[in-house]
Amino acid sequence: MRRLRRVLLWIGGSFVVAALAFGILSWGVRPEQRPALKVHAPLDPARIERGRYLSNHVLGCIECHSARDWTRFGGPVVGAPGAGGDCWGAREGVPGKVCASNITPDDDAGIGAWTDGEVLRAIREGVDREGEALFPSMPFTEYAALSDEDALSVVAYLRTLEPDGKNVPPTEIDFPFSYYIKLLPRKLDGPVATADGDDEVAYGEYLATVGGCRHCHSPIDSRLRLEPGREFSGGREFRGPFGVLRSPNLTSHQTGLGAVDRGYFVKLLRKASSASGGAKRVDPSHNTIMPWIPYGGMSEADASAIFSFLRSVQPKANRVLVRPPRAGS
Repeated sequence: MRRLRRVLLWIGGSFVVAALAFGILSWGVRPEQRPALKVHAPLDPARIERGRYLSNHVLGCIECHSARDWTRFGGPVVGAPGAGGDCWGAREGVPGKVCASNITPDDDAGIGAWTDGEVLRAIREGVDREGEALFPSMPFTEYAALSDEDALSVVAYLRTLEPDGKNVPPTEIDFPFSYYIKLLPRKLDGPVATADGDDEVAYGEYLATVGGCRHCHSPIDSRLRLEPGREFSGGREFRGPFGVLRSPNLTSHQTGLGAVDRGYFVKLLRKASSASGGAKRVDPSHNTIMPWIPYGGMSEADASAIFSFLRSVQPKANRVLVRPPRAGS
């Protein structure tokens, strides 16, 4: 019995020492990064309009980084656009606390003092102004595909937002996830070309990537990484003021979009708007995280291109119960 106790004590002590060593080593780890580019986003009308469209109807920038009214369908934006959004914690399955930051050009509370290159690096490479890793609820792994022109257009548009001094609580991530997220950022190796708009499938893949389809409709592993080979098959669980949801399968398998035609898909994706979302009251715990309202402003051509790409994805069998039963129901 004594010998067993000594063995257990030795194992326990070794585990503590190993954990401490891992913590000390990881404390000094910096995410992969490069110096912010010395670039400037021209504020011409065409670029700003492209950035407005992308930020509001494709990428979800304004929706995520603004206060939302979850008593209405889709959680329409309320208050100052881009001034900071919801906070997420243990109840939502976040290992710590993450609040959507203020991305207005306020010098103190927002990104007014950031260079255009620093904003670009945060969007596409996942590190903030100080070079610290962003939490992957910010889909920088997907935004890495943003072309240089589109990325600069987003920055140009963000510069036109009304500055707002709302201070957002800093991100606090529990160990060991505070270490894991440092492994996710990747520096871009060079310029990112504009997607070929004449190739509908290729352009649809671009939109489905930067628009969050893959990010939300793919399962993730215990280290918050997308599971290889299961992209677009659905099943990722989300918890928030909208209740509990699992993303549906977007592949052309019969458990996914196999029975859906192009016309229905395009109409469905574009059916909502700020007006329709704001008009319909819902139970906040039975709302939706799907960005129906932003996508309501997506062009018909872009929605059709996304459908063309999804039809090219390998069908994957995965029947998803999108809305799990509520406890006690």
